[in-house]
Amino acid sequence: MFDLTTDDWGVIALSLKVSLVAVGAMLPLAFALAWALARGRFPGKLLLDALVHLPLVVPPVVTGWLLLLLFGARGPAGAWLESWFGVSVMFRWTGAALAAAIMAMPLMVRAMRLSIEAVDRRLEDAALTLGAGRWRAFLTITLPLSVPGIAAGTVLGFARSIGEFGATITFVSNIPGETRTLPLAIYGALQVPGGEGAVARLAIISILLSLGALLASEILARRMGGGHGRHVL
Repeated sequence: MFDLTTDDWGVIALSLKVSLVAVGAMLPLAFALAWALARGRFPGKLLLDALVHLPLVVPPVVTGWLLLLLFGARGPAGAWLESWFGVSVMFRWTGAALAAAIMAMPLMVRAMRLSIEAVDRRLEDAALTLGAGRWRAFLTITLPLSVPGIAAGTVLGFARSIGEFGATITFVSNIPGETRTLPLAIYGALQVPGGEGAVARLAIISILLSLGALLASEILARRMGGGHGRHVL
């Protein structure tokens, strides 16, 4: 039952590629959003906070449907990408990465926001008093102190991306070798008589990957909290 087939390895490799691209592409935006929510004072901040966390509370199918409207062949973003760059994310692994990135964003932003809020602003004020500019204070004090939370958010986003199903299958379907990640492969195997062995193999791999990512995220979060039990979930 635990002998992985060539197809299984292909699914695992695609899942890792999709998840890594998703969190890598989302990382700068997630940090910018976390910074704005942690330090910013502007009209509409509450609305932005709600929009960031919306993928956590709406059905993933709704998120996939919205992506389909935006990035489909006739959607505003999809038509723009196609006309200017000749790029389409429909029924492509890049579309799966986009769906995974959107679903991972709330968890990434939350972890990073907690790390930014945990930075003692008196250290930044002291650096400014001693003549450091705001960018230098950010690069030498704020950013290094936020690294554990940034890393925790990245790992947590990776775990969420590995388990993404609803938005992906709605947006880019279940195409072998292109969009069939671990959850979609498990779902597909469940529909086939005698597919229990494949389901068991892929489910175990999925559990191990997600569990490892969650444990790593918790360890990083505890480091961020200085051993005082800070959590990101």
